[in-house]
Amino acid sequence: MDPFLDLIQLLRPQAALWSRIDAGGRWGVSFRQRDDVLFCWVQSGECHLVSPAMQPLRLSTDDFALVRTSTPFVLASDLAVEPEDSENIVAATGNTAMKLGDDTNFPVILRGGRFVFDSANQELLLGLLPQVVHIASSDPTSRQLRALLSMNEVESRLPGLGSEFVTARLMELIFVEILRSEALRLNPMQTGLLAGMADPVVGLALRAMHAKVAQPWTVASLARYCGISRSGFSQRFNQVVGISPIEYLQRWRIALAKDRLLRTTRSVGEIALSIGFQSASAFSTAFTRAAGCSPKRFAEEALRAGLAAK
Repeated sequence: MDPFLDLIQLLRPQAALWSRIDAGGRWGVSFRQRDDVLFCWVQSGECHLVSPAMQPLRLSTDDFALVRTSTPFVLASDLAVEPEDSENIVAATGNTAMKLGDDTNFPVILRGGRFVFDSANQELLLGLLPQVVHIASSDPTSRQLRALLSMNEVESRLPGLGSEFVTARLMELIFVEILRSEALRLNPMQTGLLAGMADPVVGLALRAMHAKVAQPWTVASLARYCGISRSGFSQRFNQVVGISPIEYLQRWRIALAKDRLLRTTRSVGEIALSIGFQSASAFSTAFTRAAGCSPKRFAEEALRAGLAAK
């Protein structure tokens, strides 16, 4: 099993917004904490991306950034500028396209989108992804993204039969290309599932857990499988992924359970056994602890809200 593919299939990414920023002189725009994912392409010029979660990042022409908005962030011409709130700008103008700055010329053009996810596990799964993914123009992935974006722009400008479907698939591909970028593997400070997949030891353990999620894995058995000491494996997994191996396994099992409760007609007991719990009661206890309600109530509330696909 490929944990990366598992993640994408559970997230089911869709693009909810496609917009543009034209800016000149000194300017800045802030984005509130929304617990979603924003995508930014610097079509021309340069700017700074500022977030409390990281050091300021300089973006140049044809750079890309994928940002988790679990913390607010700012795009700006320089670090000293006072940014305008993006939501206030849109509310005042009624337009998602923004013109910013104190110069009548607009040498900076930013294109962006907002990703939403058809999944009950959005918060859980996005917590395993990096806070910011930066793809420099020199990265080979940048060329692929520009090609996809050009196709998207043509499809949006000259819509034809099935345009909505084509645009949605293009944005899905953009999301996937960004996540699998080699840039993630070259950053030693990166943590999360993608960083884990790039690590030869941790990646082996992740693939094993995803392939046999119902197996009664322990830290010791995973360490033996990877050919490393128990303490060395535990420390390495924590350092690379950001959580312990068993916590990761438990989160993944609950994520699968939520998806199966929404999208299958399996009973609670069947789902419990399929993801590694020995009884429905043990599963219900773990699920309630993680989700804040019982599996049955979770499914019922989702059905009432129209989220379940049964």
